[in-house]
Order: sequence, then C-alpha cells, then structure tokens
Amino acid sequence: MPSNKIIPNIWFKSEDGSISVVLKYYKNIFKSDFSEGQIISLGVTPGGYSEICEVKIFEQKYSFLITEKEHHPLNDAVSFIIYCENQKEIDKYWDYFTSEGEESQCGWCVDKYGLRWQVLIKNLSEIMAKPNAFEVMMSQRKIVIQEYLK
Repeated sequence: MPSNKIIPNIWFKSEDGSISVVLKYYKNIFKSDFSEGQIISLGVTPGGYSEICEVKIFEQKYSFLITEKEHHPLNDAVSFIIYCENQKEIDKYWDYFTSEGEESQCGWCVDKYGLRWQVLIKNLSEIMAKPNAFEVMMSQRKIVIQEYLK
C-alpha cells in the first residue's frame, strides 16, 4: 500500500499509449528529483492502449496514467506551482516547459503535455510587497526578478 493516503493522478495522452516518452520528458528537467516506479500495462482500454506508473517529483508522489486517445484534456483546473531559488532556476523551468509548450502571464505556462505550471520565485511574498509589484507581475509572462527591484 502506498505511503501517501492520497496520490494525485495525472492523465496524459501519448500517441501510442506509451508512458516512456512522458517519463523521459519529466526526468529530463527534474533529473535526480524525479523517480519512477514500475510501469504497469493496462492493455487496451476504451482510451486505447494504456499504461500507468507511480512517480515522485521532489519526493511528492503522483500517478501518471497514459492513454492512446485523449479522454479528458488537462486544463487550468489542476496546476502546479514550482518555487525557484533564483532567476537562473526560473529560466531553467520556464524555458524547458515553454520550448514545446505555451507561455501565459504571471509566470504561468503549459508544458508539451498540457500540464499547467506557475514558475515563481521562492520569496514571492517579499517581492510582491514591493511598490507596483502587482502591475509588474501582470505585465510579465516569465517572472523576471530584476523588474521588481527597479
């Protein structure tokens, strides 16, 4: 039995229902902060060929379910905030997720699989206490810390 009583399940679509490409994509950005469990084939389901795998990202458990056909597309109702130490780390995640995904505003972006991320600075409350911080954030796509310090 899993150690977490509740584990978020994220349902992705992959052209052939193979989970390996999705695992590789997230392993590539999270490196040693990403680990995967056993890949379990669910065979052919109403969503086409499907696989499932439990993963950990920064020690938080998730279940990744992959189907060949899109059943329910990912949307803004579920998203993740990633708090970064500095601009270099913001740039790392932002550039990776948006390279094949989409930019939005206020640090929000969508990765190539449709998962929503908000890439923020760890000390967000301090930054947002600065004069005009809200206006600065509303004008940004990627968070650029230097713009808050002017």
